Amino acid sequence: MITVSFVCLGNICRSPMAEAVFKRLVRERGFSSSVCVQSFATSNYEEGNPVYPPAASTLKEHGIEDFVHRSRQIRLADIKNSDYVLVMDYMNMRDIVRMTAGLYGEKIMMLGHFLNPPRDISDPYYTRDFEKAFGDITAACEEFCSFLQSRHGGAFAYDKSRLP
Repeated sequence: MITVSFVCLGNICRSPMAEAVFKRLVRERGFSSSVCVQSFATSNYEEGNPVYPPAASTLKEHGIEDFVHRSRQIRLADIKNSDYVLVMDYMNMRDIVRMTAGLYGEKIMMLGHFLNPPRDISDPYYTRDFEKAFGDITAACEEFCSFLQSRHGGAFAYDKSRLP
């Protein structure tokens, strides 16, 4: 089982959107039994809150209607137990590097590095552009999924029973 954790500041917009999108991708590709997907915040500002309503609406507009989520702050144990920690921007990266004292760098990546050109996933809480964030997250998650398939090959057992 490969554990993928998405991280943003509050865990109410970008990282839960990435979690929902990536769960759909691995389900569509038949890898649900090989991947555990979760998301976290670097802060405790929104602890326990659901997905921010405009982010939830954007997910619904794109066919993701059954996603239930509550914000939670990442802990060092979550990082240790993840195979990949994908952060949304350089501030999230800075926070995670501080939390880990620079350890675990091989598993910490910027989700936006899977975009062309590489860039931060802008925070729609501030930009109000949830559609752009969703588009960038989806494109980056698709590339990351392909990266995992090429890197782990056989670990992604094709499971027809998991397909919708």
